[in-house]
Amino acid sequence: MPLDRKTLSIALAAVAVLAVGAWAWQHFTGTTALPEGLIQANGRIEGDHTTVASKLPGRIAEMKVREGDSVQAGQLLARLEDTQLAARKQQADAAVATVQAQLDAARAQLAVARREVPLAEASAGALLAKARAAEAQAAKDARRFDELAARGTVETRRAEQMRLAHTAAAADLRQAEQSVSSAHLGNDKVKARENDIAALAAGLRQAQAAASEVAGLIDDLNLRAPTGGVVLNRLRENGEMVAAGTPVFDLVDLDKLYLKVYVPEKQIGQLRLGLPAQVYTDAFPGQAFPARTRYIASRAEFTPKEVQTPDERVKLTYAVKLYFDSNPEHRLSPGVPADAVIRWKDEVPWQAPRW
Repeated sequence: MPLDRKTLSIALAAVAVLAVGAWAWQHFTGTTALPEGLIQANGRIEGDHTTVASKLPGRIAEMKVREGDSVQAGQLLARLEDTQLAARKQQADAAVATVQAQLDAARAQLAVARREVPLAEASAGALLAKARAAEAQAAKDARRFDELAARGTVETRRAEQMRLAHTAAAADLRQAEQSVSSAHLGNDKVKARENDIAALAAGLRQAQAAASEVAGLIDDLNLRAPTGGVVLNRLRENGEMVAAGTPVFDLVDLDKLYLKVYVPEKQIGQLRLGLPAQVYTDAFPGQAFPARTRYIASRAEFTPKEVQTPDERVKLTYAVKLYFDSNPEHRLSPGVPADAVIRWKDEVPWQAPRW
């Protein structure tokens, strides 16, 4: 017997109620969530920040980069005025040049002395040997003529001449001995010159150190990137005065990005360091970026307002950092929201997050 219209309406209404109930049961019991072994979470991409600050006080003369610019390690980011230090550098360089010239002259004089002293000693030695021989011969002749004069063989005047010749030869010998002593004194002069050179060399090192110090101060006026990355914030502008230690730039390394997510308290016990994860962003739909769990907070905190959880009743969560294995072509950037799936059971296949 066919159903009447009223009975059919009641039956359709019952079916609708059952369908809504099934959907509600499925939704609130979490059957749309990921299977056991996978945990989904979301957050924002962040990076390790590096602050570039001025070592010295001064006025910014030139800013080389803007926010959003990619920079390489060692790249010049900004330069402070160096007028006063440049003048000090000129004075220090002039002092180095002066001492260097004095040192070069002293070394040249020492080289000449080292060549001349041996020659002078050899010449004085030869003269001394000749003078000794002449004095010895003159003494012998004087004695012989004295004996001859005493026997009356030669005139007394001739013996006196021989004695005078001996006296002259003795004087020449003393002069030759003095020449040898003077030649030996040349060695003392060489040593004194060597001492002067050592003192000048020490003075040169001191002057060079002073010049290097000023050069280092001038180099400190150039603010360079300590690492590669992107300029997130340019905190100062041209012409501003900055004190020592004043932050000027905020950099982030695009090769060391991570997604900071918040995992509910009831799921945190399933996580451990090193677990793999896959990150998804709206900018690259369907593409998963591999990551690793490198940080798990030791204390719980209330769920941030911008973070979603499968159960909005969750109040306490733990911060977890998922570091990307790589950032191909630097497509990922800080501040971008993203979803993640963390796998804590290896046998469970990957699935995209469901919200």
